[in-house]
Amino acid sequence: MNPVALRSEFPLLRRYENGKRLCYVDSAATSQKPQVVLDAVRRYYVEDNANVHRGVYDLAARATQDYEDARAEVAGLVHAEPEEIVFTRGTTESLNLLALSYGGQALGPGTNVVTSPAEHHSNLLPWQQVALRRGAELRFVELDEAGQVTPDAVAAVVDGGTRVVALAHVSNVMGTVTDVGAIAAIAHRAGAILAVDGAQSVPHMPMDVRQLGIDFLAFSGHKMCGPTGIGALYGRRELLAGMSPVYYGGEMIEEVTLTSATFKEAPWRFEGGTPNIAGAVGMGAAARFLQEVGLSEIHRHETELANAAADGLRRIEGVTVYGPEGHRESGVVTFNIDGVHAHDVATALDQHGVCVRAGHHCCQPLMRRLGAASTARASFYLYNDAEDVRQLLAAVQATKEFFRRVAG
Repeated sequence: MNPVALRSEFPLLRRYENGKRLCYVDSAATSQKPQVVLDAVRRYYVEDNANVHRGVYDLAARATQDYEDARAEVAGLVHAEPEEIVFTRGTTESLNLLALSYGGQALGPGTNVVTSPAEHHSNLLPWQQVALRRGAELRFVELDEAGQVTPDAVAAVVDGGTRVVALAHVSNVMGTVTDVGAIAAIAHRAGAILAVDGAQSVPHMPMDVRQLGIDFLAFSGHKMCGPTGIGALYGRRELLAGMSPVYYGGEMIEEVTLTSATFKEAPWRFEGGTPNIAGAVGMGAAARFLQEVGLSEIHRHETELANAAADGLRRIEGVTVYGPEGHRESGVVTFNIDGVHAHDVATALDQHGVCVRAGHHCCQPLMRRLGAASTARASFYLYNDAEDVRQLLAAVQATKEFFRRVAG
């Protein structure tokens, strides 16, 4: 893996910001797009643009083939079957669809959903709201000192009334990696299913839903070098088959009368209306690109960078680094400069060409636990290199010194 060569495949990364080399370390929010993905989306619109599934002319047949080929590429990324992949607008819609459909059917009085205080709002609010509507209990796993969700902590709250365990594979704040394989076994012994927020894991590490025992997995195209507005929900075939649609309209029906309707098999019953065909094509191209680079190599590379960045930040006096003290297993590094608001830090870093995220990262309960209203977050990916780490550290040092001078 050659990050310098890879970087050249991403047109936007050839730019300079504020006269400085662009150091883009905000891939946990959204990733940059390689030329092969941009070309795939353009090719669809220029050569194959038509609606899918119903047209009998050649152009429509090619569009349908493009769309279903993309489904197969995305399925291959996580070792699923194509019929187990539902295209959605992203992780948020995938989790909402799951909560409304599966949760709406499985939950009721006397049942519970197990989740954690470290979840992104997209994996908290859907379960919170469906539990309220269905009269179910929402239970929370106790985090350890490093903010980690451990199998033992999950086992302590799962019981015979648990129907769903819903957890993130990788925390978008702490960068901690959850042992979803062990937790899947705990959930299954209790008769529950495991729903995984894979937004921060699918783009960054090898994923095998069969091997891990994951029942549902939600992820987004835009975080894995694909377009915005497209994502996927993996679901075990037999579970998807028992779920009711959430959206109703064209494309997803078999027969409609004035008083009744029957619906297509999964996954098509969940894809009402004209889908985001170009987005799916782009997501399929991104899945193929990541597999060609190699997810194991991507994971090794970005964790090396994140560990170097975390170590360097800890050596800067007045900087607090959150998350694991030892080796990090993801590319996420969250930090604060003492006495400086994270938004001010991010604004100052931008003057050095460094792009980081700042805020509560859609994890307000976790922020309260950390005692921080907001944090700055650097997140590394396959196109970053050691120069990005050096540029980040130099910019943080300069920012700290600037605000120290301003404070007098």
